[in-house]
This record gives sequence, C-alpha cells and structure tokens, in this order.
Amino acid sequence: MGQFRKNRLGMLGAVLVILIAAIAIFAPLMITHDPIRIMVGPRLAAPSLDFLLGTDQLGRDTFSRTIMGGRIPLLVAFASLGSSLAVGLVLGLIAGFGPRWLDNLLLLLFDTIRSFPSIIFALAMIALLGPSLASVILVIAITSMPIYARVVRTQTEALRSSEYIAVERSMGAGTTRILAVHVLPNVFGPLLILVSMDVPAVIAIEAGLSFLGMGVRPPTPDWGAILNDGYSYINQTPWLVIAGGIPIVLATLGFTFLGEALRDIFDPKLRKDL
Repeated sequence: MGQFRKNRLGMLGAVLVILIAAIAIFAPLMITHDPIRIMVGPRLAAPSLDFLLGTDQLGRDTFSRTIMGGRIPLLVAFASLGSSLAVGLVLGLIAGFGPRWLDNLLLLLFDTIRSFPSIIFALAMIALLGPSLASVILVIAITSMPIYARVVRTQTEALRSSEYIAVERSMGAGTTRILAVHVLPNVFGPLLILVSMDVPAVIAIEAGLSFLGMGVRPPTPDWGAILNDGYSYINQTPWLVIAGGIPIVLATLGFTFLGEALRDIFDPKLRKDL
C-alpha cells in the first residue's frame, strides 16, 4: 500500500475510478430530470440552471443522460472481462497443466480467435446477432479470453516444472491442491494488471459500437450514443460532444493510471519508486 501511495498517477487513477464508479452506482439519486423523457421546447439548449449541460436534439437533459450513461460502459467492462477472465483462467490452467495434445488444441483455439481483428470481429458478430447489450458483452468476452488464457498457461507451465512443485508431488499433493495453493496465487497478480488495463479498451470499444449504432438500443443513455448525437449536431451546439467525450477520456485515464500503478507493484522487474 505504501508503494501505491508513492505513485501519484496511480493515486489519481484510483480517485477517478472510484469517482466514476460512485457516480454510476448512485446515478438515479444524482439526475435532475428523466434521462429518456422527450421535451418539445428546449431542444439543443445551452447549459442553464435547469439543464446543467443543456439538452439534446429531442429535448432530453444531457446532464442526466451523461450521469446514467456511465452505467452501461462499466457494466459491459466488468461483465465481459469477468466472463473472459473466468473462462480464460480455467482453460489456461488446463492448457498449462494438461497433456501436450490438449495444450496444442487449446493454443490453436486461442490463436484462431486472436487472428481476427477485434473491431472487425465485433462488427461481424453484432451484425449476425443483432445490436444489443448482451451481444456487446459476448463479443468482448470472446475476444478477450485468449489473452488471459495464454497468460495463465504460461505461468502454469513455468510453475509445473519448478522444484517446489516436484517436492509437493513427491509428498502426495494432488493436482487440485497444487493448482489452488501454488499456481493460482502466482497468476493473480498478472491477471489483475491485465484486467485493469483492459477496462479502458473495453470502454472505448463499447462507446465506439454505440457511436456506430451497434451498441445499446435507444433511448438507453450511453456515452457513445451521446457522442454520436453530438457529432450529428456539432454545428448547432458543442455540449453533446463534450458531455459524451469527457467521461470516456476520464474513465480511460483513470483505469490506465491505475493499471500501470498495479503493474509497478505486482511486477518486481518493473517496480520502482515514483
């Protein structure tokens, strides 16, 4: 913890992440208007005391939509990465500790998935499944899984041939005990670093898909959708672009700084005083 406090960017990242998460959790208590309510009068209005960030092309309160819109990217990030982490962990352990033929088969699966560019694969899958929140989560989980599985496989394979694992085996320890006691604690650090640094990428992908109209469906508030509306009406008002873009930038910076700080702490080769 002391090492983390010395990292100023890491502390800044932690503050941003906590702030964004708190806003997403308590969003219903913070909004000033119904985020999906269409109002005929104040369309594309400038910020005022009544509408803190103005209104969009349908008269909806931009501030309330921005506050509620943070829930979707965080939900997609944690649901997709959590799923891919769980599956990747299991498959990585199997590949690293299983027979060689199974390891080769799983490596072929990982390489096949990773051979497709993530965005192209996402667009193809969503075009096939239809735009929805579940489709976005599924696509990101599938494309992220091989990364975690390969990391776990590499760590497991290295530990498998270590001396203390051989000693454990000679003392009668089973595979389950070896994996749970010796392997999992050693792969936790690298996985935590990867997840924290993948969150901003997932937020950007989700926002990009919503920007293209292939993410969550209207009228659900979402940063990418707000940004798309902003570019459509940027000649009339800049506030929609600002409201949709700044949260994405802050979330990306927060998770990136946090991930780099965790990397410095958990990776002894990169550890340094900041």
